[in-house]
Amino acid sequence: MSNPFVTKIFSFSAAHKYGHGDWSDEKNKEVFGPDSKLHGHNYTLEITVTGEINPDTGFIVDLGQLKEIVNEKIINRIDHTHFEIIIDWFKDKQPSSENLTQYIWQEIEPHIKDCTLHRIRIKETNTIYTDYYGPGECCK
Repeated sequence: MSNPFVTKIFSFSAAHKYGHGDWSDEKNKEVFGPDSKLHGHNYTLEITVTGEINPDTGFIVDLGQLKEIVNEKIINRIDHTHFEIIIDWFKDKQPSSENLTQYIWQEIEPHIKDCTLHRIRIKETNTIYTDYYGPGECCK
């Protein structure tokens, strides 16, 4: 029998812009379109974990602990910021949701105990989301 999956949902607002500092404004606009200008999103972040059910609690994860980890490591750092400016990890990376999911994984995975981080999902808009299943994983 496989283990269940539990997903906790968070939200935050943040700004970003795509581009390369060594490109002209025209080339950045040609490649990234209107997203070459500073703009923001109201993101939805889904954290999915899996593991064995604790027979004493009936839970896979202590949701209070998971919330503390995500708030401390992600939400409190990124909410209402221009995140690729304040987060050094983005220094040489575009602030895409693809990169953002990898950053979030790296920041929270070492702190999750007694279960396994399964997926990070970032919803950037109502029609765009990115899933990440960890380094070296694909298409679970």
